[in-house]
Amino acid sequence: MDRRLVVLFITIFIDLVGFGIFIPVVPFVARELGASDALVGDTSVVFSLLMYAFGPFWGAVSDRFGRRPVIFVAVAISAVSYLLFSFAGTVWVLMLSRMLTGVGSANIAAAQAYITDITPMERRAKSLGMVGAAFGLGFIFGPPLGGLVYDAFGAPAVGYMAFGLCVINLAGIWFFLPESHTQRDTKAPIRFAPITATIKSLRDARFRDIYLIGFIYLTAFAMMQTAVPLLWKDDYGLTEAQVSYMFAAVGLASAIVQGGLLGFLTRRFSEAFLITWGCVLVSIGLAGTCLVPKEHFIPLSFVPIAFLALGNGVLWPSLATILTRRAMPQEQGQVLGMNQSFGSLGRIAGPLMAGRFYQVWHLLPFLGGSVIMLGALVYVRAFLAANARSDSSVTGD
Repeated sequence: MDRRLVVLFITIFIDLVGFGIFIPVVPFVARELGASDALVGDTSVVFSLLMYAFGPFWGAVSDRFGRRPVIFVAVAISAVSYLLFSFAGTVWVLMLSRMLTGVGSANIAAAQAYITDITPMERRAKSLGMVGAAFGLGFIFGPPLGGLVYDAFGAPAVGYMAFGLCVINLAGIWFFLPESHTQRDTKAPIRFAPITATIKSLRDARFRDIYLIGFIYLTAFAMMQTAVPLLWKDDYGLTEAQVSYMFAAVGLASAIVQGGLLGFLTRRFSEAFLITWGCVLVSIGLAGTCLVPKEHFIPLSFVPIAFLALGNGVLWPSLATILTRRAMPQEQGQVLGMNQSFGSLGRIAGPLMAGRFYQVWHLLPFLGGSVIMLGALVYVRAFLAANARSDSSVTGD
């Protein structure tokens, strides 16, 4: 394997362990600070709102100045946000911390663009799946680590630990991650206009439908991700540490799919087949998450986790691969950044609905997300049918 891919994988992994530490912790910290269930969901909204705003910006900056400096600066911003979390004594300081984390986490587009710079087209889906595998491993190690530290030492220690991981990550980027982007447009303008860029991107027929499919999917998935720690604690009686272990199981399943099975699946099946069945599997997994009988939570809870991991593992990399195929080399970072922004819009819409739905009925975020994915499936089929002749790479299998 290319040494740069190994270094980038380690970089993303450390970054996402630091991110994953907070997944089971933030909802409970927000509750301790007096937040309602709706406001708990809003802590995810502000994070995603800043990811939405900065995704295309970081992507465009990386197209002009290179991937390495963008990744470095973004990790440094994440480090500051984690320190701020350690001093969060009110909900609003917690919100500010999550906003800065969103700014830093928007560098995923630059990381994906780095991969497209150094990977030939025929291996790109597998290499992009590496980002998903790093996400999965971050879910394996981050949440249980965060839950254990939170239980033993409190919320400030969680922030200090994540800050330390960022410092290690910055050293690795500085010393071991070379620049990858050799076709930079040094005169390309860089504008911070997320709403204008979103509207403009919807007019580009090359990417519009892929962006919208990703938005619908991540809206449904974010509803589950926001509500499930509360469901597991309120309805199934899990402790904060046990919730962390469940997230670790989700991460392990995702890492197996995206790090091991994805290469085989992309060789065996077309992207159209994978996207279609990804929607079906995610829909089943979302509904199944809230329908596990309490008396058989272990092992039946791992069945919907497997469906979600497989569906997510084949859907998102396949969408990203189509985007990179349609984009020119000098716009890869911007296009992937916009894709990240549409995903962030989904992570805004999902938590906004999740917290409020959960207050009405604990099962509603999950069953609602399942229905949304069925709607995405209708859109996917229409998209594939319309592009069967013009884009032979997305014909049915």
